[in-house]
Amino acid sequence: MATRAVLQTFERYQKERVAFVTAVAEMAKNPQNIEALQQAGAMALLRPLLLDNVPSIQQSAALALGRLANYSDDLAEAVVQNEILPQLVYSLSEQNRFYKQAAAFCLRAVARHSPELAQSVIDSGALDSLVTCLEEFDPGVKEASAWTLGYIAGHNAELAQQVVDAGAVPLLVLCVQEPELSLKRIAASALSDISKHTPELAQAVVDAGAVAYLAPLVINQDAKLKRQVCCALSQIAKHSVDLAEVVVGAEIFPKILTCLKFPDEFVKKHSATVVREVAKHTPELAQLVVGNGGVGALVDYISDSAGNNRLPGIMALGYIAAFSETLALSVIAEKALPPLVSALNEEPEDHLKSATAWTLGQIGRHTPDHAKAVADTGCLATLVSLESDGASSDDLKTKCRRALKSVIAKLTHLPALDALVHRQLPESVMKMVLEQVGKVLANDAAGRAQFVHSGGLAAVQQMAEAPGSKLKEAVEIINSCYPEEIVKYYSPSYSQQLLEKLESMAATTTAY
Repeated sequence: MATRAVLQTFERYQKERVAFVTAVAEMAKNPQNIEALQQAGAMALLRPLLLDNVPSIQQSAALALGRLANYSDDLAEAVVQNEILPQLVYSLSEQNRFYKQAAAFCLRAVARHSPELAQSVIDSGALDSLVTCLEEFDPGVKEASAWTLGYIAGHNAELAQQVVDAGAVPLLVLCVQEPELSLKRIAASALSDISKHTPELAQAVVDAGAVAYLAPLVINQDAKLKRQVCCALSQIAKHSVDLAEVVVGAEIFPKILTCLKFPDEFVKKHSATVVREVAKHTPELAQLVVGNGGVGALVDYISDSAGNNRLPGIMALGYIAAFSETLALSVIAEKALPPLVSALNEEPEDHLKSATAWTLGQIGRHTPDHAKAVADTGCLATLVSLESDGASSDDLKTKCRRALKSVIAKLTHLPALDALVHRQLPESVMKMVLEQVGKVLANDAAGRAQFVHSGGLAAVQQMAEAPGSKLKEAVEIINSCYPEEIVKYYSPSYSQQLLEKLESMAATTTAY
């Protein structure tokens, strides 16, 4: 009888512990409850339950602590200060798979907030245990471990190097080969987080054979997996020519271009980023993109997208066009200019306009034909407006000024230059325009007459006589292309000179 009473007491105690820890874990899901739980001392009460002899209580305690730590860096710091991490790390190698997942979640919740907290997780000895978990049979344990390692590595190169040194990369590559989609996604994401920091870390991922297993997944129909795979490939390719060539060597072209038509916006953006990171390195890689139909695919992409999603496509076209006049001509031939001009006019964000202005400058800077193609879109006036707009960012003003300088320096199409002469331009831009007009008029007899008829010559004379004008030298070069009588006729003071002559003649007649 006494034995039963004792057992009932302990059973009741166990049920109450289970009920308590389950309720706390459930309440911790709601952000509104977090502060109340913290004030009630939930963390101090949960800590001993990590060592409870009932596995389900241990698991729920770890889950509750993870949800608390996930809420803010202050609570994550409290987990570290309460010396909870060593208990979690110890249990990672001792307990069942459910507890391991909960413990890895708690470690991830701490590590995600800052490099300092991620370093605290490493200092607790978690790396070796997490890497060991990557070898577990259970895919859920592997996934939880890979996710935590990705968060740690994502902060900075130093932390990522520690993850690499712990031997995580080859095991993450093995995880990419597993049949479970969610495990593939998390492993690809972790490899991306490692690769993004430095060429050396990206090389470590390449040396583990990751690209050969990531590249075929580009055609997988799971949107989340495609996102992570494209992201990882772009993070590898961005660092150097050699790494970009490894990615290209895995035969991602033209498969990656089909992703630009995929319904998921993030898949499209990340695949455009892969194209950009490959194309930017050398003319040969840019030509490879062009040869596989990449320019047309990019043009369609930026035509159909908006906002930040457009950015990698816009920049990819700029990188391709920058290398040579032939590649720039390919960009023009694929009708890239209309959607670029549309982006310049429509996008509200300055950084998108900056990228578009830069790309237009790269397209138009090669020859007079390239410059005319850009000028014919009417975008020069927009570039001028943005350059002189006080609300534009410094970077946007600089990009617009450089684009104008690049295009105007090659522009020999007089009507386009003439249109700029009649606009209110900043003096620095007008000086470029007038200098180019002078070069064109010196070799174009028909153009000289056309410039007079359009009112260009008269407008130029007024600029020269404006107080404090720095355009006099450029105006004199233009005037040297015309007879002195014509220049005088169109000067603002000519009518005054005629009146003075008339008055002089009248005075002479009166004297007689």
